[in-house]
Amino acid sequence: MDIKKRQVITVHVGQAGVQMGNAVWSLYGMEHGIGHDGCLTAATAADAACPAEHSTFYKETMSGQYIPRTVMVDLEPTVIDQIRSGPNRGLYHPDQLISGKEDAANNFARGYHTEGRTYLESVMEGIRLFAESSEGVQGFIVFHSMGGGTGSGMTSLVSESLRQDYAKKSNLEVLVYPAPKVSTAVVEPYNALLVSHKTLDTTDCAFIVDNEAIYDISASKLDVERPMYHNLNRIISQVVSSITASLRFPGTLNVDINEFQTNLVPFPRVHFPLLAYAPFTSAQRSSHQRPPIVDLTAACFEPGNQLFKLSDQEYDNGKYIACCMLYRGDVVAKDINHAIRHIRETKGLEFVEWCPTGFKVGINCRPPVAAMSPDDELVGGGGRAVCMMSNTTAIASAWTRLCEKFDLMFRKRAFIHWYESEGMEKEDFVVARENIEVLRHDYRELIPVTTSAATGIRKPTELSVHGQKHFLQGDCETSVITEI
Repeated sequence: MDIKKRQVITVHVGQAGVQMGNAVWSLYGMEHGIGHDGCLTAATAADAACPAEHSTFYKETMSGQYIPRTVMVDLEPTVIDQIRSGPNRGLYHPDQLISGKEDAANNFARGYHTEGRTYLESVMEGIRLFAESSEGVQGFIVFHSMGGGTGSGMTSLVSESLRQDYAKKSNLEVLVYPAPKVSTAVVEPYNALLVSHKTLDTTDCAFIVDNEAIYDISASKLDVERPMYHNLNRIISQVVSSITASLRFPGTLNVDINEFQTNLVPFPRVHFPLLAYAPFTSAQRSSHQRPPIVDLTAACFEPGNQLFKLSDQEYDNGKYIACCMLYRGDVVAKDINHAIRHIRETKGLEFVEWCPTGFKVGINCRPPVAAMSPDDELVGGGGRAVCMMSNTTAIASAWTRLCEKFDLMFRKRAFIHWYESEGMEKEDFVVARENIEVLRHDYRELIPVTTSAATGIRKPTELSVHGQKHFLQGDCETSVITEI
């Protein structure tokens, strides 16, 4: 496929999505040599060796300025106003930055039924303008949090509209899952479960991160004493940059968006890969370090480098379905093959029996940015890095945790009246809860019965079409949830 035919449009929804977007576009600008005003800066040695393809994520104007192919939307103005008055204000067209007057108040129903619908047309119009000026849109990447009102409700609206208007295009998500112990809102379980239900059939692939895991990385690996949101977003931006590097720079084995979907998602609903990255090196540690490929690859399988928090028991109970390893910088295929073979022999990785090969590899010649600023806590890691996207059955425990928290509140009908006052009904919660329960069941079916017995997971049952409609597997039966 011609690289000019691979345009990608990104959408940033809610406070978390917009702040992640600000970090991502700052890093893209550094990598592409595009300044705060959208104009190209002086070419670097890296550009000569590995020229950037700007058209994938940027649109060139008649005056030679580059505008990000992105739309940012938040129902309250504060975060968008920070961008309008910040250093990147000259980068965006005013129509790309959409803000409302009232926020969604951590209420999915406000983002989906009332406040969010007011601005949906503006968002889709912004996307349409970029789509029509592109030679060929390959897909969309939506950034949002699951726990917020705008991040959950408005994202559901945008995702449904994208599927309706651009049915054949890939729809990817980078989403912030409610952390197991760090909570920013009481009603996070409601919002997260509702947005998962709404986007399950409209999203092709969703990369999950959580703040608790990234806090740990920032504190332990990068020596940041008190990590703030901008520290967390810096880490997320580095990982997203690695995922999209093959679209933006040439490489010996580039991986297309559709390729890693094909290799990571065995069934449409089972589309929640985990992300890991190596090396996470601070400026103090990196000056004399250049880790070999074997060590980088091994580091991706360590919990300390994962961007999602799972306990050791949850990891042990899960099996890998597929891993996509995206290398960038000074790496060669021979070293990668040796590293993967070494990892499979020494780590004892368990793959599901029906997927014996397991690994998809991408190699990109452009190394990560050495440092974005003199006080940047995350540095380039010796000119090489690897990002791992792994689909594992262990992620089912995340939905289990979510369902348990949801049930505790929904049993008492706590906070439900706020959702009902915005146009939702109790039945909407029941249907969403059943859909996520069936998702848990989908993951259980991926593990063979013999393994299920060994790990204490109950043997899954076959579902008829009629049974799927009313089926609820697990701790709560359908009748119990309806009664709650």
